[in-house]
Amino acid sequence: MTTIKVEAANTKTTVIEKKKKVNRFLKSGVLGWVVILVVWQIASLFSEEMFLPSPYATFKGMIEIASDGTLFVYMGYSFARVLAGWSLGLLIAVPVGLLIGTNTWIRTILEPVINFVRFIPPLAFITLFMLWFGIGEQSKVFLIVYATFFVITINTLTGVLSISKDKLLSARSMGATKFQTLLHVVIPAAVPYIFTGAKLAMGSSFMAIIGAEMVAANEGIGFMIWNARLYFKTDWIFVGLVVLGLMGFLMDRLFTYGGRKFLARYKVVS
Repeated sequence: MTTIKVEAANTKTTVIEKKKKVNRFLKSGVLGWVVILVVWQIASLFSEEMFLPSPYATFKGMIEIASDGTLFVYMGYSFARVLAGWSLGLLIAVPVGLLIGTNTWIRTILEPVINFVRFIPPLAFITLFMLWFGIGEQSKVFLIVYATFFVITINTLTGVLSISKDKLLSARSMGATKFQTLLHVVIPAAVPYIFTGAKLAMGSSFMAIIGAEMVAANEGIGFMIWNARLYFKTDWIFVGLVVLGLMGFLMDRLFTYGGRKFLARYKVVS
């Protein structure tokens, strides 16, 4: 009888361990990638390679571009531009969002303007930015700043406005100055919103830099995608798309890890 109970317990433990392994596998996201690759491969069988290259053809194209280091150089240029513009936009947008959120008069004046300008896509400003800042790096970086600014500003503003008035009144009643209230009440409450806005702004940054590199650049992933059309190198275009996804995914994961590590006390949701 005891032996049967032990065997039943071992069987139950084995089943639980298998379920845990299955759950870990599902949470890893590997299954989703496998499904995408299978669907992509099947779809490529019903199309010419020039229109839809297979995953293997795309991989060969990646090896072709990477063999002389060109792909890594292009990745470096695009990543540096995105990082510079996104970081600068973050540094500008957060103080602006806090200022608008904590000052009723400034919010009354600027909020309508922001809600008007933010609907103009960054790509519409490419020509103007080239005229104002030249065809060098400045125009590309400031285009990303523009794409980043409004997303982070609005999220920061939303975070400030979401703070309960009771918290602000409690801080004031205990003798806290406006600066102390901002530092110890407003900013901690707005951090999760700022974090979310910064993550969303990454996507806008990549969209902006690709458009800029297609129009006015001699290097970068956007330039590579745009240039590939001249030679009907559809596999290079898909390489660019895959690389962009990987770059964005890596940047998002690193930022999320940093948020978990350094902003855990602010209840940042990643």
